Amino acid sequence: MEKDAQTPKAGCSSALTRMHNPHAVSFGPYTFHRQQRLVSKAGLPVPLGGRALDILAVLLETPGQFVRKDTLIARVWPRSVVEENNLRVHIAALRRALDGQRYILNEPLRGYCFVAPSSAASALPWHNLAVRLSPVLGRDELLGTLVRRLYSQRLIMLTGCAGVGKSTVALALAERVLPRYRDGVCWVDLAAVQGPTHVLPHLAATLNLQPCGSANALAEQLALRQMLLVLDGADVLLGACRHLVRTLQAHAPQVTVVLTSREALQVPGEWVQHVPRLALPMPSAWRGVEQAMAAAAVQLFVARVRAGQQGFVLRAQDLAPLRDICRRLDGIPLALELAAAQVDALGIRGVHEQLQQGLQVLTRGRRTAVERHQSLIAALDWSYQRLSLPQRWLFLQLALFKMAVTLPRLSELVAGTELEHADLSYLLSRLAATSMLALEPGPGPARYRLLNSVRSYALALLRDPVQVAQLQKGYGHYLGFSSGRPFVLQLVEQAAYTD
Repeated sequence: MEKDAQTPKAGCSSALTRMHNPHAVSFGPYTFHRQQRLVSKAGLPVPLGGRALDILAVLLETPGQFVRKDTLIARVWPRSVVEENNLRVHIAALRRALDGQRYILNEPLRGYCFVAPSSAASALPWHNLAVRLSPVLGRDELLGTLVRRLYSQRLIMLTGCAGVGKSTVALALAERVLPRYRDGVCWVDLAAVQGPTHVLPHLAATLNLQPCGSANALAEQLALRQMLLVLDGADVLLGACRHLVRTLQAHAPQVTVVLTSREALQVPGEWVQHVPRLALPMPSAWRGVEQAMAAAAVQLFVARVRAGQQGFVLRAQDLAPLRDICRRLDGIPLALELAAAQVDALGIRGVHEQLQQGLQVLTRGRRTAVERHQSLIAALDWSYQRLSLPQRWLFLQLALFKMAVTLPRLSELVAGTELEHADLSYLLSRLAATSMLALEPGPGPARYRLLNSVRSYALALLRDPVQVAQLQKGYGHYLGFSSGRPFVLQLVEQAAYTD
C-alpha cells in the first residue's frame, strides 16, 4: 500500500479553486491542456501515458477534495475490471512525471486528492492539432529558430528527406505558438485530399467556413482572422498550394502559413527551412554510453526502445552495433524509430544484422500513422513514385556509387548509356530539390550522394525482378524497347555486385 500522506490543511481547498476554464489549468510550472490531452512544462510536452492523463483529469475536476479509489478506477477503466495495483502504478508514474512533487495526496480510506495550488489558464485558441504521444527530441534549437522567425514571417516551408520529421517539427511548432493566434491553428493533412480541386472544399470544411469555389472566396472569409494554417504534405499539390498561398498573402494579411514538403513552393516571401537529420555522435563519443547518449539520434533510439521494453538499459557492448545502425539510417528519425521498435524481438545486434541485408526490418510501421509515415520504405516509395522517368534513371544510377560524386565525374561514368545526352545538371538539381539527393558540404565542385538508407532502397529496387520488369516496361515506353532494355540490364548487373 502507498505511504500515507498528510490530510490537506484547513483552507487548502479554497486555494485549490475549481477550474472555470474547461480547456486548461495551471499548477506550479505545469499546464494541463484538456483538449489536447497534454501536460506541458515551460511550453514543452511532459511524457505521460493515457491512463495517467485520465487520472489527472478526474482529480482536477475537484481539486482539494479526495476521490475514492473505486471512483477513479470506474472513471479511468469504465469497461474493464482492474486491480487496485493498476491505479497505484499509474499514480506513481504521474508523480514521477511531475518531478516527484507531492501534488497528489493519498489516504487509505478516502482515496486521492490533488493539492497543488492551481489557477485557470487563459483559454487556448481553437485548434485541431493531434495529441502528441511522445516528446520531440533533438529539435530544440530548430524550434527556437522557427518560433522567433514566425514573429516576422508569414510563410514558412519545412523541407527535408523522407522520414526526417517535417510533420513532427510542424506539429511541435504549432503547439508552441498556439497562444499567439487569436483565431487559432488549423492543421490540414493534404495526404487526405484526393486532388487539387478538393483542396478548397477540404479546407473550408475543416475551418467550418461557407463552401467556396475559388481561393478568393475562401480568402475573403479569412480576411479578418488572425490564425496559423499548417499544410502538411504539400508535395503533390504544390500548384494548388502555391495559388492558395498567393491569394491568402494578398487578401488575408493576418493568416500565417506553414507547409511541409519535399520541395519549396518558390513564391515571393517564402522562407525555406531545411529540416536536418538528427545529430550522430562524434567517432570519439562511441567509447562510452554516457557520451553516446548525448547525441539526439541515440537519445531517440533508446527512448523508443524503452517505450516498448520497460527497464531497457544501453550497455557498452551495444555501442558497436548501434553505431552502425545510426550510420546506416543517417540519423533519420522515422528509420530510427522503426528500427528501435524491433529491438524487443531481435535485440540490438539482431536489428543490426537485419539492416545489413536491407531495409526490410523497417517495413513494420505505426498503424495509426498516415500511409507514407508507416514505414521508411513506404515513405521512400511515396517519393520515388513521384519522380519523372529520367529522374528515376539518374537516382538508380547514383545508387551504384558509395561515395559522393561531382557532375563532371558523373558525366564520365554515364558515357555510352541513355543518360549520356541527358541534362544531368537539371536532373541533379531536381533530385536535390525534392530531397532525394544530399548535397555534401565543402569547397570545390558540388558533390552529390544518396543517403545510406536511400541508397539501400534504390539497390533493393534494382535487385527485385518485379521492379526490374516495371523499369524495363517504363523505360521501353519512354525511349523505345531496344534502347531501354540494355540500360536497365546494365544497372541490374552492376547492382548485383554493389555493396
